[in-house]
Amino acid sequence: MLTLHTGGVREVALLAAHCDDLAIGAGGTLLALAESVAGLRVRALVLSGGDTPRAAEEHAALADFCPGAELELTVLSLPDGRTPAHWDAVKSAVAGLRAAGEPDLVFAPQPGDAHQDHRLLARLAPTEFRDHLILGYEIVKWETDTPRPTLFCPLSPELAARKAELLLKHYPSQRDRDWFDEQTFLALARLRGVQCRSAYAEAFVIDKATVTFGGA
Repeated sequence: MLTLHTGGVREVALLAAHCDDLAIGAGGTLLALAESVAGLRVRALVLSGGDTPRAAEEHAALADFCPGAELELTVLSLPDGRTPAHWDAVKSAVAGLRAAGEPDLVFAPQPGDAHQDHRLLARLAPTEFRDHLILGYEIVKWETDTPRPTLFCPLSPELAARKAELLLKHYPSQRDRDWFDEQTFLALARLRGVQCRSAYAEAFVIDKATVTFGGA
């Protein structure tokens, strides 16, 4: 398997429909980025939960998933499960995130996600971030919508365990879900690790990218 290097990553943009989506789908990768990039800028947009205790969970969680980074988080109060009916508001929020910076990487839900809120963000992300590498993250859930990923971020056992630990620590509102446990998060990470010859990994779907041979 050919390993590709990103070069300098100074800023990332994060798009999520719900509090905890980013941590579930890309928490290990965010830990790896923050660990390897000094002065990383992280700008995050979450569509729902702004008027609930979940917003505080998300602020605390992303602070721990992006240690040392300059973090800017906006949590809106759009209704969970109904964001397609608020297309204008979502489009404006994504456009605002795009206009506020120049990210080197963008994280958004993968386009085959079964949840309508996730799919809306997956469709809108490339309409605003038109010249960016967008990593479509997967969110494990009851629906059988697990994608066939095309890009992997290997994780050490320590990082995989840290991701699971932080998820359980920061999202007490989700602990009553029968799938929200350490075994689930480590199992998926182990499967993705098998698929890229690593102990653990997170996996992403990308639409398109360019490659430069022999240069940065």
